Amino acid sequence: MNVAALLLLGLGLLEAEGRCFFNRTQEHCVCYNLSQESVSSIIQCLPASVVEFLGGELERYIAFPVSNLDPSAIEMLGSLVIRKIIFGDLLVPEILLARVLRLFSYTQVQELVFERCIFKGRGDWDEMARQDLPILSLHFHNVTSAPLTGREQDFSSLSSWLETLQELAVTGSHVTNLPCGIGRVFRALRSLDMAQNSVGDESLMLAFCKGAFPQLQVLSLRRNNLTSYHSVCESVQLLRELQHLDLSQNKLMADLSSSCQWPASLRIFNLSDTGLDKVLTPLPPSLEVLDMGCNHLHTVDISLSSLKKLFLSQNMLQASPSIRNCPMLETLHLDNNLITELPWDEVKLLGRLWDVAAAGNPYNCSCSGAGGLQALAGMGHLAQGWPQDYTCHSPPQYQGRLVRDVPVSVLQCNSAAVIAPVCVALALLGVAGAICLVRSRPGLTRPCRRV
Repeated sequence: MNVAALLLLGLGLLEAEGRCFFNRTQEHCVCYNLSQESVSSIIQCLPASVVEFLGGELERYIAFPVSNLDPSAIEMLGSLVIRKIIFGDLLVPEILLARVLRLFSYTQVQELVFERCIFKGRGDWDEMARQDLPILSLHFHNVTSAPLTGREQDFSSLSSWLETLQELAVTGSHVTNLPCGIGRVFRALRSLDMAQNSVGDESLMLAFCKGAFPQLQVLSLRRNNLTSYHSVCESVQLLRELQHLDLSQNKLMADLSSSCQWPASLRIFNLSDTGLDKVLTPLPPSLEVLDMGCNHLHTVDISLSSLKKLFLSQNMLQASPSIRNCPMLETLHLDNNLITELPWDEVKLLGRLWDVAAAGNPYNCSCSGAGGLQALAGMGHLAQGWPQDYTCHSPPQYQGRLVRDVPVSVLQCNSAAVIAPVCVALALLGVAGAICLVRSRPGLTRPCRRV
């Protein structure tokens, strides 16, 4: 058996009979329930860029020998084109993982994923001290392991590698805290995804202590146990490079007063589905994208000079929010609210946006409910859902009808647009008539031309 197959087998051996399947078009190889009898099928995975192992437990291979490799074996591992390895539905003894992980230093694998795995016991990570790995992205989803508290020494042994890691995701794994000392190891981390865990306000404050995650730009805390807007703000204040923060699907409550200042670098803020009935303050001052969809907002009045995209779908808005204080706004989504019409003065402002979405609202099509939307569609700003998702709710004669098909009277819906030109025309006729009377007096030889 060659060394490349041995590496794959080391984390893919399973008791049940199985085999590997290689999709040459996608360069993706999947191995199910490998055994010693079917291990030969792993050879076909060698040309793959993505290899996936699914099913089984590895306890019987705890004594798997990993010794220093000879130059030919190292050359063989370096020649593999595998960039991503996925392990799913496995019982993984941590002591075995600690041994085998060293072999990845000879490969070009950049992404490692564990899904629905159980990590058992504790490994001896001292062997990984000062060991560099090419892996830049590490993902754990729905995994079970020993608590992170008290494991700072293990992470310290992995520091040579973890200091270069750029992307880390630990999702759906019942994590309650992230010790400060662990965060200080990840000095180059750009993205941290902690979605679908059990992190609370107090534990979050401890996680982002001074010196932790100094280069972090993207942070997802979606669907945790966060409740205090003010506490979250205070927790991330030290993340000076933070640009994207996702707090969606937490149940946030407004604090009585908050003077906390969000990192000035923050550009994208997701507060969707957080139970809000009013806009929380303060908002990060330099935001470019703000998502407050799927809440209970009745009114929105914000002033953000840099804001480019505002998402307010699935709220309880009865009118389009004023955008006069958001001069850079390009995108506004208002789908599935309680908006009945768009007044003409708002239509003029919305007309300067590139992307407006307002489908699924109970429009009153007797006047500007139809006219305003037709005007926006005519300017090419209602591409999403128009016309099929824009229907009339009232008056009765138009109920259920597409807004696009409603005849709109300009005199009824924008009388000023008709009355003003008529008044100007009458004034001009009056002036012309007066001139004619003057010129028709005796002594004036030039006849008056009819206007």
